[in-house]
Amino acid sequence: MDFPVDVALAEAVPRLPTGDGWWYEVKFDGHRAVIWREAETVRAQARSGRDVTRAWMDLAVAALHTLRPGTVLDGEAVIYKGGRVDFSAAQSRAASSPSRARQLAAEWPATFAAWDILRHPDHGDVRGRPYTERRGLLLDLLEDVPPPIQVVPATDDPTVAQAWYETLHDVGIEGIVAKRAGSPYRAGRIWQKIRHADTVDARVIGHTGPAARPRALVVELPDTRHRLSQALTAPLAAAVAAHIATSGPGRRNRTRDLGSYTTVAPGLTVEVLAGTTRHGVVTVTRVR
Repeated sequence: MDFPVDVALAEAVPRLPTGDGWWYEVKFDGHRAVIWREAETVRAQARSGRDVTRAWMDLAVAALHTLRPGTVLDGEAVIYKGGRVDFSAAQSRAASSPSRARQLAAEWPATFAAWDILRHPDHGDVRGRPYTERRGLLLDLLEDVPPPIQVVPATDDPTVAQAWYETLHDVGIEGIVAKRAGSPYRAGRIWQKIRHADTVDARVIGHTGPAARPRALVVELPDTRHRLSQALTAPLAAAVAAHIATSGPGRRNRTRDLGSYTTVAPGLTVEVLAGTTRHGVVTVTRVR
């Protein structure tokens, strides 16, 4: 099992799936992270495969001291402010320089909400095992592990899951992820999710403005339409700039509908509000 790993994803659905064989997990509003506890160190991987250890060094240090070597966990890096999950704080941390990330961690330390185990120190690669078996291994492995590493709540009762969805939004829980009990872990959209603010994933193909501070994005929607985004917030612009700095500068391009923009190397995905995709300008909510 080599770093980085291709991660499992969830497809947005309008309502919670029900019936035999479904399990439901609380969906935290943070940044996707895979924690690799290796023999002598810890690495953190973003959904895209980028190494983001320096942004989440407090979690890496915690994992180094509490997880056994040979453990790989999938989950979400989250930050609490005022008793609720604060996505903006997580986004700011993910887009920060290493020195700034250390400052933010001192003020607002992160928590890692683990929802799956990909490699177990005793059993090796467990991605091919059923979800319920992996869940059991995860619970056993983290039973005595203190915060900031925690296991996400899960239930096989759709009534409980619906209650979570309806009552936990005010504390920053953005939805519920549904998983088949017998399903293995594999890359691609194998799960389902319901969210309070429904979004779709869009592939970034370009940006306007300077590479160090992009003003807006050119994105390709799932139906292959190309759209320009609204002006990016500072954290979003910083996250895009980090991708550009890693992947290298693009080339100038121009279309009749979108005007002039600079292309972006493949591999960057953003979420846009689903309700905005009917229009000429979309709203970006986060970098994936």
